[in-house]
Amino acid sequence: MNIREQLAIPRQLPRELNPDERLDNFDEVSKGFDEPTALIEAQRCLQCRKPLCVMGCPIGNDIPRFIELLRERKFEQAYWTIRETSSMPSICSRVCPHEFQCEGACIRGKKDAPVAIGLLERFLADWMIINGKNLSPKCAPKNGVKVAVIGSGPAGITVAHALSHKGYSCTVFESLPVFGGMLSVGIPNYRLPRNIIGAELYALQQCGVNVKTGITVGQDLTLSELRDQGYASVFLGIGAYESRRLGLAGETETQGVMSGVDYLGQVLTGREIALGDKVVVVGGGNVAIDVARVALRSGWKEVSILYRRTREEMPASAMEVHHVEEEGVALTFLAAPTRILATDGRLTGVECIRMQPGEPDASGRRAPTPIEGSQFIIEADALIAAVGQKVIPVHDETVPVAITPRGTYVVDPVTLQTSVEWIFAGGDTVLGPQTVAKAVCQGLDAAESMHRYMQGLI
Repeated sequence: MNIREQLAIPRQLPRELNPDERLDNFDEVSKGFDEPTALIEAQRCLQCRKPLCVMGCPIGNDIPRFIELLRERKFEQAYWTIRETSSMPSICSRVCPHEFQCEGACIRGKKDAPVAIGLLERFLADWMIINGKNLSPKCAPKNGVKVAVIGSGPAGITVAHALSHKGYSCTVFESLPVFGGMLSVGIPNYRLPRNIIGAELYALQQCGVNVKTGITVGQDLTLSELRDQGYASVFLGIGAYESRRLGLAGETETQGVMSGVDYLGQVLTGREIALGDKVVVVGGGNVAIDVARVALRSGWKEVSILYRRTREEMPASAMEVHHVEEEGVALTFLAAPTRILATDGRLTGVECIRMQPGEPDASGRRAPTPIEGSQFIIEADALIAAVGQKVIPVHDETVPVAITPRGTYVVDPVTLQTSVEWIFAGGDTVLGPQTVAKAVCQGLDAAESMHRYMQGLI
């Protein structure tokens, strides 16, 4: 196929549930590519000599190589090409913001639609699962050295996977009652089915990783106790669970006001939350979108999203924004809440103000500024803030580990070693809230550094 024929192929679209089919369940909305569609989409890749897509991938996946192997129907070989750099392609392919990473760098996206790299990666990962293929490389014989991993999110899973396959005996400690960290309690099933997370857990257990849920290090178990129990090294991958507040009077004591992370965590672990029929979600990221879509599936009748910037500035995935509008959520842009309205401690509404784009700030984004006299009121039974998260480090006086003013751990930028030589950290607990791919990348780096430390090389 010549380049003119390649350029004539339009970007292929995945199979999806239509809105009427998905509002009363948590079934996965995007069904991905079938084999014929994946093969057509793979032909769109130009196999660039200088692949910008690889530079756009935080993990550095060899994207042209795995796509070329996919074209040749060497699906298993293509999958293992991804696994050379990524520990969890079945998850990254579903939840990473590809439009801002690999696909955002794709040369075809300059004048056309980029190659659907994420969907091609997902096709390979799903093909492996559907065909019952082994998802883990061969485990090394145990070397008798114990490692503790705190947190079972993407960074922790990656460290446990990498070190267990080098022969270390890894134990993962998770404070939540479920495995997966924010993958399980922050991302709904319709974006990340639980059997996919389960496949990652099974792969770890096949190599002898022990997972203990419901244990909070710093409360139930201290870092010094882990050291006394013979753990040679510890990885801190606790994520960013604490929600940022709106800063409005009455926010913490008004019934019906809560954070997006708390709401998702409760619903996705099986709790029922009945706060009324009218829900206002504040924020423009994927958490805000997920909160709105989960609220719809939980029976709330009127759900709206309030965002203080423009649609073009929303950090959420464009496909997620498209889906939430398909499902009937009203999006109000250039507006922000200013006052909580309540009667007898119960939310009744939200006073808001219109915004306009101001001058660019240090990041280059135009800072939204209020329009005087533009206040308006939205009646609401629930107000859910999804305006970002922050890190709350492990509180453990027995082994103080240095942290930055914003609560993240101080680490060596190369080795990810903390101020305590046998403790390493990575993912959101170092970077602040970031993508799954960046957490995986740090997990890989930390695992290599921990291995070198335990072998006396650093």
